[in-house]
Order: sequence, then C-alpha cells, then structure tokens
Amino acid sequence: MTSEFDYIVVGAGSAGAVMAARLSENPKIKVLLLEAGPKDQSFWIHLPIGYGKTMWSKTYNWCFHTDPDPNMNGRKIYWPRGKTLGGSSSINGLIYIRGQREDYDDWAAQGNVGWGYQEVLPYFRKSEHNERGADTFHGVNGPLRVSNIKHKNALIESFIEGAQELGVPRTEDFNGAEQRGAGYYQLTTWKGWRWSTAKGYLKPARARKNLTVLTEAHTMKVLTAGKKATGVQYKQGGQVKEASAAREVILCAGAIQSPQLLQLSGIGPAALLKKHGVELVHDLPGVGENLQDHLQIRLTFESTQPTTNDDLNSWFGQAKLGVQWLVNRSGPLAVGINQGGCFMQAIPNESNRPDMQFHVATLSADMAGGKVHPFSGFTLSVCQLRPTSRGHIRIKSADPFEPPEMQPNYLSTDLDRQTNISAVRVARAIAQSRAMTPLVKREIKPGIDQQSDDAILEYCRNNGATIFHPSGTCMMGPDPAHGAVVDARLRVYGVTGLRVVDCSVMPTLVSGNTNAPAVMMAEKLSEMMLEDAQLI
Repeated sequence: MTSEFDYIVVGAGSAGAVMAARLSENPKIKVLLLEAGPKDQSFWIHLPIGYGKTMWSKTYNWCFHTDPDPNMNGRKIYWPRGKTLGGSSSINGLIYIRGQREDYDDWAAQGNVGWGYQEVLPYFRKSEHNERGADTFHGVNGPLRVSNIKHKNALIESFIEGAQELGVPRTEDFNGAEQRGAGYYQLTTWKGWRWSTAKGYLKPARARKNLTVLTEAHTMKVLTAGKKATGVQYKQGGQVKEASAAREVILCAGAIQSPQLLQLSGIGPAALLKKHGVELVHDLPGVGENLQDHLQIRLTFESTQPTTNDDLNSWFGQAKLGVQWLVNRSGPLAVGINQGGCFMQAIPNESNRPDMQFHVATLSADMAGGKVHPFSGFTLSVCQLRPTSRGHIRIKSADPFEPPEMQPNYLSTDLDRQTNISAVRVARAIAQSRAMTPLVKREIKPGIDQQSDDAILEYCRNNGATIFHPSGTCMMGPDPAHGAVVDARLRVYGVTGLRVVDCSVMPTLVSGNTNAPAVMMAEKLSEMMLEDAQLI
C-alpha cells in the first residue's frame, strides 16, 4: 500500500508538529505526518500536573531505559519520551527556557552558518505568544502559548532570597538579556491547561486538505533509491505500508529514534550496520554518537511548613486543589511540578556564565513524577548545563521495534564530576541560607552525613537521573569526517531528500530545557526548506 506526498514528516513531537503545520500552510504542498503513538486525548496530558501520570504511561510514553551505565554504578536510567501527538511537549514539565545566547553563538563558531543567537532569536519570537507581551526578546503572534506563574509561593520566595544571599540576583525573565538569576519559570500553559505543539501548531492545521496526520503509525525505515530518500515504510493497524515523498523526508523522531531510524535505513557507521545485517546506503560514522544529556541530582528536604505533599496526601487537600483549578484555573494543578529555578555558576572559576540550573518543586518524591513522600517535603534539583560526557545510540538489531542501545556515559569526565559535586554544595548553601533555614526541618537526601567529595559523588552515581534532555546524536556540523550528520540546513550528508530536525541535531546541548529550542529549530528549518524549494 503506497501513497504519495511532497513531504513526509516522521514524528509529531515538539519539532514534527511545527514542521507539518508550517509546511502545510502552503496549499500547493501535500504533507504526511506520521506519529507512532495515539492521539493526545487523555485528560492527564492536558492538565499540567498530569505530568505525574503520563510519566509512567506506556500508552503515551516510550518508557525507555538506558543500558547499564558504568559511571552510575551499573544502573539503568529511566528515560521517558513522548509517544503521542505533541511528543514530549505533551508530557514534559512545561518549563519554557531557551538556553544562553552563547550556546547558539558557539554553534555558529563551529561552522554552522546561520545559527548564531541573533539569527535564531527571530524564530523564538515567531513561535511565541508570550503573556508578557512583545519586546526585543519575546513575541505575541506565535502558536506556542507561554504564561507566567501568577501567584507567588512562600517556598519559592525563600529560595530566591536564599540565592540572593549567595550573590545571585532575582530575575523576572530567564529568556531575556541575561539568563543568570533566580526567579519563577514561565510555562507552556494557557489558562490552566498545557499548551503542547499539538495544541498550538497541529490542531489549527488539521482542517487543511493538504495535511494528512496518521497516528499509531510506527515508521520502520526511510526508503531510498541509490543515495536519494524516496519515502518511508511504516506499520499501522498490523499492516506494513509505504508512502513516497516527491520532495523530502524529514525525521523529527527525537535524539533516540532519529539516529535509530537512520541506522535501520542503512545510513550510519558501516561496521555497526554490517554487524546487524542492515544493507549499507551511506557510511556516516557520526549517526548515534555525540549523545549528551542533563543529569539531575535531587536534594530532598522535610519542611517545617505544609507543602504540596500534604495536599496530595489527603482527600481534603486534593479537593481543595481541584476547586482552585476548576474555579480559577490556578494552584498546583495549573503549574505542574517545578515553579521556580535558578541559573548560576557551580564552579565560578570554570565559566563566566551559568553552568548549573535549579528546578525547585514544592513537593518531594524519590524521582520526578513519582509518588510524593508522606511528610511535608520539597525538592531542590540541580543539573550541569553543559556536560562534557558523551554517549551513544546504536541499534541492537535490524528490528525497528526493538529499542536501541542507549549509553549516556554520565559523569565520565572530571569536569562533570566536579561540577555535580559543587552543584550539590551550592544547593545545600541555599538551603542553609538565612531565608530558607526556617523552612528546613532536615535534609533527607543526600543526608547531612554525606559531606566529602567522594560521598557526594557516590550519591550522584546512585541517585542521579535524566532531566529528559537527550541531544546531539545527529550532530549539525560542517564536516562528516568529524562526526557531523547534517549540515547547517539540516540535510543529511551523503543522502539527498532527507533532513533531521529535533534535539539530535544540536552540536552541543543548550544551557537549559530543550522544548523551546526544538520548536525554534523547526520554525527555522521550515522556512529554509520553503526557500530551498523556491516556494516562498
């Protein structure tokens, strides 16, 4: 069964929904969007705090696990990824962060022409409908709704004051002139509801006759004729089908599955493909390499004051939260898990810009999205913004339904180990500040007996987890001989008619959450593709 389109977009996530919506704005272009997961119909997707439910849903989440990581004492780390319309933007923590201007200037300095900060800023602004209004940094006409957290929280206020005691200024905008500071996050929500790319971009586009959206359609490989991508093979409803692309195929399957799909299609390291019996189309050694991720270290505290734990642990408290949301679209149900944060230096002499990020939650659990503790608790989570450790994604067989090998190699460099140790010490210093001391009954984890560098590092190895930002596995760069997979227009080297746009193309991980950058990259690519096709 074969059907014909101009463009085929694989993956309806943070980038894929944008690509399908923007390309189909031209009525002359016929677009197919393939999503392996179901429609985004669950109430828990759309309720911001429903993140705690979708975190474990095998219906809407790939529920991946890494391979045992030798640097994490052989642990397998849980890696949730979105499997529905909107992808991870439908199940993520909602935080709207772009990274630092230096991140993008570094991309450009590495030879990626057109990706400097001043060149990507217009696409951030284009994507955004920000509640704060338009200015130099923000836009108001875009499909992606971005909202403020409207009500101040006593715990977050104390945290901000504690950071100020350490010399970190209060900020009202992490995405403005300077990222450094402590404050409240903005969220991809609107009037108390999650605002995914499926809702912002795809929903308005679904009525277009030139856009076909297929769900529960698992792409198995890219079809090629010689060195040209001609379409895709996918499975839907128990049937294997094919679709042809007259112009291009665009992979938006994420940092795990985009490189997996390339490898399954014969595009990747020749030795790996030969090992698993995949016919070689093009030897491209960088496919699946350069894996980077933000490792999160969670410090949990018992509080002297009631926290969201107390509300979630009682029927009365749950009812109160429900009424807050139903009546005013406010309260914890409307803002998800992490309300506040901070960007600062863990090792001041190492970098002249923030190298660590805090996520501050007014609840506590053993892991993100887990069952809250039975006591009044809160969480200070820290992560190193620019890890130097590198891992890989590699197929384990030619079976497209078998997850690939996922090896993050966390904490494999001395800088990463030292930064995480220092970040834990900084978190403790804020918890012990004058502003926060009255709220802290005791440190639960790591525990006050864990004081030496070795003890803290061992805690990181035994308790560190992803904060859901795998990136870099289809690296953008000027030279495939040095690991690049796509060029600055995100075209796959050695194969025409094939592009990739998602977090996998990041040469280096941005300094912050990755959803907003993924949307930006798709906005930029859609415009470049229309230029290349002389359609604008």
